[in-house]
Amino acid sequence: MAYQNYYGPPPQTHPNGTTILVLGILSLVICSFLGPFAWAMGTRALREIDSSGHYFDNRGQVQAGRVCGIISTVLLAIGLGLTIVILALALLAGAFA
Repeated sequence: MAYQNYYGPPPQTHPNGTTILVLGILSLVICSFLGPFAWAMGTRALREIDSSGHYFDNRGQVQAGRVCGIISTVLLAIGLGLTIVILALALLAGAFA
């Protein structure tokens, strides 16, 4: 009698899951310019996972890395925006002084 698997195929692991999570965490802690890379890689990996039809056991890692990348990217944009505004105000103040 042959063994039949009733639970479907075994879960797979996305090869970039750990990389995306590490990039997302590093973008929040040390290097905020890594945030867009984590965001883009996470979005691409989630599309691959959703279109494959298989169960991936590290989807949570990919989502967490993507969310960390999004947060870091938003904080980076706010910081750059504030820097530009402050420099513009400093130049205007210096021009009228």
